[in-house]
Amino acid sequence: MIEPMSILIKNATIITQNKNRDVFNGSLFIDDQFINEISKNTISVEADVEIDASGQIVIPGLINTHTHLPMTLLRGYGDDMGLSEWLQTRIWPVESKLSSSSVKVGAQLGLLEMMKSGTTTFFDMYFFEDEIAQVVKKMGFRAVLGFAFIDHGTPQYPAEKLFPHAKRFIKQWNKDDRIIPGLAPHGTYTCGPDTLQKVRNLADQYHVLIQIHCAETRDEVYDVKQQYGKRPIAQLKEFGLLDSDVVLAHCGWITKNEINEMKKTDVNVSHCPVSNMKIATGGFAPIPEMINAHVCVSLGTDGAASNNTLDMFETMKFTALLHKQHRWDSKVLPAQTVFDFATLGGAQALGLQNKIGSLEEGKLADVVIVDFNIPRLTPCHDPISHLVYAASGSDVRTTIVHGNPLVLDNKVQIIDEQQVLTNAQEEAKVLTNS
Repeated sequence: MIEPMSILIKNATIITQNKNRDVFNGSLFIDDQFINEISKNTISVEADVEIDASGQIVIPGLINTHTHLPMTLLRGYGDDMGLSEWLQTRIWPVESKLSSSSVKVGAQLGLLEMMKSGTTTFFDMYFFEDEIAQVVKKMGFRAVLGFAFIDHGTPQYPAEKLFPHAKRFIKQWNKDDRIIPGLAPHGTYTCGPDTLQKVRNLADQYHVLIQIHCAETRDEVYDVKQQYGKRPIAQLKEFGLLDSDVVLAHCGWITKNEINEMKKTDVNVSHCPVSNMKIATGGFAPIPEMINAHVCVSLGTDGAASNNTLDMFETMKFTALLHKQHRWDSKVLPAQTVFDFATLGGAQALGLQNKIGSLEEGKLADVVIVDFNIPRLTPCHDPISHLVYAASGSDVRTTIVHGNPLVLDNKVQIIDEQQVLTNAQEEAKVLTNS
């Protein structure tokens, strides 16, 4: 059982992400699971843990709003393929062999990678979410866990058993302090009208979040239009899946008119540029237009099988560079805007903006310390610029979730790191017969 403790961080450069985007040198005190005090002055208090953060930057924990956690076991297994070929020849055949034990091992590896690279909260979409929830609970993470729906069933349950088990999953976890149950219909091309309507009804009944892939590829948009006579956004709108409790992953093939529909409904977007480029989906989510329309934009890595990392620093950099290059405009998506996506945007997308996403007194203590005393980050004229354009997940020294240090001065506190790596290597060989 992980118990909250008091932590004093001193001599730090603190990036608050508050309303004024204040950045200052000072101290931060965590008591129980909350940020108790944050100050430009020295905080004189006794703490269980005291951290001298000289030469380091303190930031809010990063929020990954779209991933498939156990797919860490398939990292590098199906590279240099388009989405359809990748899914049909590599991913789906292996996923049909998934077991509760393999999912647990993959989830442990994913959480280990995220905590060592500064992510503190994520929205997962996968199978065996009960097993993933157990791992998340044990390892002290914060997560929204989306119970997956596909019309033909999943590797865990046949189609007719999905909704009863989804209800059970929600009831089991909906009072946890760090785990938020959600629903995750795979997409409009794998979930028909009946499934989408039932998901909407279930979400309304239990007041849970929904995530769905949307307009990831041109083929998806074409296929959905051929089958239903409308594009994915219109299909989602028909069944009430354009709403403030929904996160749309990808949105690479979205029109200006569709952005207007998204604006009206307060639906949220998870932008996954690294995965989109690697699989060559062709379209880029029109993020500048979404910002202008005040659509909530957040960032996701997608699964490690299509990225191939869960490093949100890498995702921030790709986000900024991709859109500058695509628009021939170096002013598009400045560093502060992109950092907002990874913190405040993620918190808003998950309905947690009053709890996480910034370093402010009274908020939950999801805190990351990044080491800037290294050649790649020296000199530092602008810490926000460095975080987006120069930093890497490997620069993270300490990760605190809910007031608990999961990584402290580069040392993982809550699990045997080497054992996780060994187990993952062995499990991956079994799954892929390699």
